[in-house]
Amino acid sequence: MSTDEIKINDNLSIPIAEITLRFSRSSGPGGQKVNRTATRVELLFDVIGSESLSETERQLILRQLERYIDGEGVLHMVSQETPSQWRNRVDVIRRFKELVAVSLRQRKRRVPMRPSRASRQRRLDKKRRRSEVKAQRGPVRPTD
Repeated sequence: MSTDEIKINDNLSIPIAEITLRFSRSSGPGGQKVNRTATRVELLFDVIGSESLSETERQLILRQLERYIDGEGVLHMVSQETPSQWRNRVDVIRRFKELVAVSLRQRKRRVPMRPSRASRQRRLDKKRRRSEVKAQRGPVRPTD
């Protein structure tokens, strides 16, 4: 990447120096160079030790992305989709940006509402009709 920071949103940019990229061989089938090139990219980001995050951002990320974070507070992401190390690197950084940006968004609080009188009446009418349909079922009685 040519820039020195990864821009997450308008308020947050993470310096490239805080991110570690590790490379290894990809799993799965491959071609002639599969056993000689390290195309799998693993991105590591120390959430707890990051100086670019505020305490509230850190807590949000730790709570929202806990399945990506290990016991030491390091976020792990992997990309091995393409046979190109460069494209895997771009892909994992793009996914990292999206994931962190989504985890920092404020969720709207759900406002519980009571059902209206009309909606309660519709529900009860529907139950009554269904009950009548089921009551019509049963053995056929012979007529005289």
